[in-house]
Amino acid sequence: MIPFAAPLDDIFFSLRHVAGFDDDIARDVLVHFAQFAEEVLAPLNALGDRQGARLVDGRVRMPDGFDTAYRALADGGWQGLSAPEAFGGMEQSPLVAAAVSEVFSGANHALQMVCGLVPGAIETLRRFGTPAQQATWIPRLASGAVLSTMCLTEAGAGSDLARIRTRGVHDGMSWKIIGEKIFISGGDQDISEGILHLVLARTGSADRGTRGLSLFACPAGPQVRVTRIEDKLGLHASPTCAMLFDEAPAELIGDEGQGLPAMFTVMNHARIDVALQGVAHAARAAQIARAHAEGRVQGRHPDGADARLVEHADVRRMLDEQDRLAVGARGMCHVALAEIQSGARPALVEFLTPVCKVFGSEAGIRAADIGIQVLGGYGYLTEYGIGQTWRDSRITAIYEGANGIHARALVTRGLDGPGADQFADLIAALAGDDGDLAQARADWCSARDRLLSSEEPAAAAHGFMQDTGRLFFAAVWARIAAMAVHHPDPSRLTRLSHLRLL
Repeated sequence: MIPFAAPLDDIFFSLRHVAGFDDDIARDVLVHFAQFAEEVLAPLNALGDRQGARLVDGRVRMPDGFDTAYRALADGGWQGLSAPEAFGGMEQSPLVAAAVSEVFSGANHALQMVCGLVPGAIETLRRFGTPAQQATWIPRLASGAVLSTMCLTEAGAGSDLARIRTRGVHDGMSWKIIGEKIFISGGDQDISEGILHLVLARTGSADRGTRGLSLFACPAGPQVRVTRIEDKLGLHASPTCAMLFDEAPAELIGDEGQGLPAMFTVMNHARIDVALQGVAHAARAAQIARAHAEGRVQGRHPDGADARLVEHADVRRMLDEQDRLAVGARGMCHVALAEIQSGARPALVEFLTPVCKVFGSEAGIRAADIGIQVLGGYGYLTEYGIGQTWRDSRITAIYEGANGIHARALVTRGLDGPGADQFADLIAALAGDDGDLAQARADWCSARDRLLSSEEPAAAAHGFMQDTGRLFFAAVWARIAAMAVHHPDPSRLTRLSHLRLL
């Protein structure tokens, strides 16, 4: 097994020279967390995959060592990295938090899944919670005493949230949650003192669709039970739970009937996080494949000397594609996060978020698949770890909104507004004087105009999302090429930039 190494040089370069984020504190934070990830989190990754989470007497038991690692994570203050100082957090920027999240996912995606919804929960409470709710929950979330979940999906309501049947019932004094949810990541675990479930439940009539949904804060307790954990393709150490809410006590967050807008605060954070999970898997797959290719002797040179895998042209092609996907997708996420941090163009953030989610997730899957091919028969074995990388990455194109749904939303709701115009402006700014990109941008604008007048835009959704992602990717690579001199290995980035495809 090739040890995990955080790609810090690439992350620092992307933050500073692609996203324009210049913060010396960020470097110290990331170096410190990378050491923790490499020494504590990563060694548990394969073990967690083998053991998996287990349901014992109605409670979830995490794999060996996860409780100790989580205590060290919480004691280090990492769960409160982006939480306000007033609530006990570090109040670091979205870009710093995102860089830490990428390293976390690359080291141990399963544990990151259990921990990763806390920033979104904190932001939801900040925006929609009462002062009392904020005082009760945010310090405990920031300290790591409490972890959080996002409870949306039901057996009859996957992506179609209008079909939700779990109810929030007011008995005259307080709210109770009644119903069942499925696919709840971290629905139970034994590493934190408590769990705060953010539950989307119906308080209005079924015929009101999503307008009858409200958001609730429901603490773990006797009336919240796990009925099973799913046996999954990957992320074995992340317990994906089916849950029963049996008149579970809860508090309304925000206004009744406005649950979906409140829940989207968590979901939008999660979607960028999923894109970074894809980036993390792409980088990890590239690391494993390159290390193997540089050490594996196969074939000979024309003069009869032994050749390493990395010296074969087709292997170099595959390694370069992995590398290019990881670096470019990371840059896309960092540009989007810089827009979140500035707050100047919220419509652009809404546009970029699903594009990053789709491209980043597919980049991770593609890079992991390439990694298996580079390793050949060894890639098909469990001991080299690339198989786990593929299995763990595969869910990223499915959860937090299946990629096809994001594509449909882009063409049916995302093109008629300032976000699409601002995207075109962003491409121009990133591209500089690149003539090919200027033509690609013009072609994209024409395609957008055709879709706006189409009676069936959804039929073209997949292709248009792919074209949008590739255009953004190529524009980011134009920025990377222009700034490559600032990277510790500028020749690598310059060479990769010449391989970019529109």
